[in-house]
Amino acid sequence: MDTEQTDETLATPEVTNSTIDNILPTSNEEEMKNLMKDLDREQAYREHKCWRQYITVIISIIFVAFQLYATLSGIITAQILRATHLAFVQLLAFLLFPATKKMPRNTLPWYDVLLGLTGAGCWMYIVINFQTLVRRSGNNTTLDVIIGIIGILILFESCRRIVGVPIMTIAAIFVIYAFFGKYLPGFLHHRGYSLQRVVCHLFYNTEGIMGTPIGACSTFIFLFILFGALLEKTGIGQFFIDVCNAIAGGASGGPAKVAVLSSALLGTVSGSSVSNTVGSGSFTIPMMKKLGYKGEFAGAVEAAASTGGQLMPPIMGAAAFLMAESLGMPYITIVKAAIIPALLYFTGIFITVHLEAKKLGLKGMPREQLPRFLPLFLSRGYMILPLIVIIWFLCIGKTAVFAALMGILACLLIGLAVSIVDLAKGRKPTFGSRDLIDVMCAAARNIISVAIACGMAGIIIGVVTLTGLGLKLGAGLVSLAGGKLFLTLVFTMLASIILGMGAPTTANYLITSTITAGAIIQLGVQPLAAHMFAFYFGIIADVTPPVALAAIAGAAIAKARPMKTAFNATKLAIGAFIIPYMFVYNSQMLMIDASIGRILFIIVTALIGMFGISVALEGYGFNYTGILHGTNKSPALITTMDVVERLLFAVAGLLCVIPETRSDIIGLSMMAVLIAYQLITKRILLTKNQ
Repeated sequence: MDTEQTDETLATPEVTNSTIDNILPTSNEEEMKNLMKDLDREQAYREHKCWRQYITVIISIIFVAFQLYATLSGIITAQILRATHLAFVQLLAFLLFPATKKMPRNTLPWYDVLLGLTGAGCWMYIVINFQTLVRRSGNNTTLDVIIGIIGILILFESCRRIVGVPIMTIAAIFVIYAFFGKYLPGFLHHRGYSLQRVVCHLFYNTEGIMGTPIGACSTFIFLFILFGALLEKTGIGQFFIDVCNAIAGGASGGPAKVAVLSSALLGTVSGSSVSNTVGSGSFTIPMMKKLGYKGEFAGAVEAAASTGGQLMPPIMGAAAFLMAESLGMPYITIVKAAIIPALLYFTGIFITVHLEAKKLGLKGMPREQLPRFLPLFLSRGYMILPLIVIIWFLCIGKTAVFAALMGILACLLIGLAVSIVDLAKGRKPTFGSRDLIDVMCAAARNIISVAIACGMAGIIIGVVTLTGLGLKLGAGLVSLAGGKLFLTLVFTMLASIILGMGAPTTANYLITSTITAGAIIQLGVQPLAAHMFAFYFGIIADVTPPVALAAIAGAAIAKARPMKTAFNATKLAIGAFIIPYMFVYNSQMLMIDASIGRILFIIVTALIGMFGISVALEGYGFNYTGILHGTNKSPALITTMDVVERLLFAVAGLLCVIPETRSDIIGLSMMAVLIAYQLITKRILLTKNQ
């Protein structure tokens, strides 16, 4: 091995505070912004620099004010609230998002204004004529049908622009099925429905577009998106990164571990694997590469961790609220169920990152150049109080709406207090009136994609309820699997990955759970476990080839090969392919009907199991060590873990992850023997080389 080359490659980089703050120059920040807009449709919005910006600003402020009034007063009928919510969304969708990515973002064509006003007008038609429509329910006029058709078509166009073609295509197939299912054979056959019946069921009925998804979106999801916008404006994202740097930045492979921890914290709020990958990855990926990680691995770490953020409670990218609403369960039950799987997922990534760093001999960043945890927490620890407020109120049984409102209030009070302190010290206020306007604009903009996705999911759900397709699809999957649970799970996994490709979190959950979860439930699986199973595989599509949007984003930042990055990300996210099977077969992993002692035992054995699986994937355990060759301090590999060892570690890890006492005992015994063998081998090799 070339000593000079090795020392240069593996030497700890000179990292100073200014280096960390300015690791990407301004030009690269603009490059990251453009990358996010290319990969994430939700970020490709217009940014006017003239009088046109005030149009969307004013509408956004009115939108937020209406939502807060509706929530606080509680006097607005559910259907009117949902229709008004959709009216604002449709208007802003066409004012903010151009027809294609290549169109300039500083113009506002007349046809987009017309489409926005028409789309909003269709939903306001329900608001204005609500009592009349209720009285003639089931006997709709020709005008009602025409308004419904126009409203649905405009919703499809806004979906194409903002959410993407895949979801639009799936919804279109379901609508076509509603009309032509009478010509299909077998379990897909139904009696057929007229144009009036389909349109009115989807547009005016609370089982269609204005169903449960939009109901959740127009209440607590909107509030949590407003809460997230407030958190971002207060700088909590940078605070999370600084805290993670203080905790793990100095450890082996520090930047990679910082990426895992910070993405877990940021991803649960952001709800977008791509934007989280680009946001935190613009800092962590260059640092990982500078430390010595390959570009494909660095991009994969950030992509896998950012995607997993949506699996992390308490918010789970807003999917937790939809799951609670869909299953009719308390929100806190969903949060509790998600804790152990999320913990195992991130532990698997963290261990793999650690083993990779040890294998390559990578050091962390110098401790003296990293923020200290205690001073950091004492100076800026108040930023985490809003999250604590939300979790506290949810834990004591308050509703998600109440918890979100208290979190928003906590954010505002903290922002006000900090600004008062700034003024007293003669500084510019950290959080002023302009910042509040920016928060309202961001919240209004961020809810658009969620609401449109919920509306499209409402179309799918509407067709399912109209035709009874849900039970038929479930029966079809079960029949295809021959009634075998494992095969049904495999088919459901594949279907969820395909359906989840390129879909935002909320739409991802709604579509996968509607189409695939029913099949598992029919075989006696707990509904919560079935929904979590579909959700996990829908989310993991963001790092699964060939689409793998989060991995492609990570590869673009790392200047690495996209598909190799995607395969690395899939390897890192291996826990997400194993854990769902575990909690389907034993729901105690979701804290369902499990004692505290049993839960703790499951956590400990599963963590040991994830270690074994990570060792098998990395081919690195205890039988590697750095050997001193004279004055050469560089690490050297003294042996390679063979295929048999890796296979045994994988089997032992899987047995430990399975939440059953017998499998745990066998797995732990195997793990102990394998570790002892590795340590003995290490001692023998060290003795020979001294």
